[in-house]
Amino acid sequence: MKIVKKIINNPVLKFLLGLIKVLVWRFAILVVTLIVIQRVFDNQVSLGSYRMFTIASGSMLPEYEVYDVIIAKETNPNEIEIGDDVVYLGEKRDYKGKVITHRVISKREENGVYYFTTQGTANEVADPEIDSSQIYGTVVYRPKVLTWLSHILNNSYGLYFLIIVPIAFLIFLEILDHIHQKESDLEDEEAK
Repeated sequence: MKIVKKIINNPVLKFLLGLIKVLVWRFAILVVTLIVIQRVFDNQVSLGSYRMFTIASGSMLPEYEVYDVIIAKETNPNEIEIGDDVVYLGEKRDYKGKVITHRVISKREENGVYYFTTQGTANEVADPEIDSSQIYGTVVYRPKVLTWLSHILNNSYGLYFLIIVPIAFLIFLEILDHIHQKESDLEDEEAK
């Protein structure tokens, strides 16, 4: 136990372990928060007119890969141009109830309502026409760190190393802190 105490009382090691604990906790909280926002609220929550989505199919290859994370910004329908990538809620046929990210290939206006035809870059057939009320926004950004995390979290090994190992490490550090505190309390009692 004296070896453990000597190691734990090393000021440099104390500082590094404390820093690692803070960073791992913040990282874990960030990942969980992003997952909760996206999954629990089913993409119905926007933060400052931005929404986060995860690509679920290969229909936009090579532009977006499966599990890429994209950020879409709510956009006025008259500002959406041919060639923009839009995220929308499908309402017809196989698209019903699905969130789709495809490229605008045509646009028309009828009685003040904008209609769009979209198509995945890897698809040979266009989607059913949509109106502007179905569109969540246009894709403005693909965050590399979140995309990397998404690819890792959707892989069984990545989930293990990104979630389970850090949690086990945090538990280990908490046990070390608890042992150190108990030893300090015992020493204080013996000194009295």
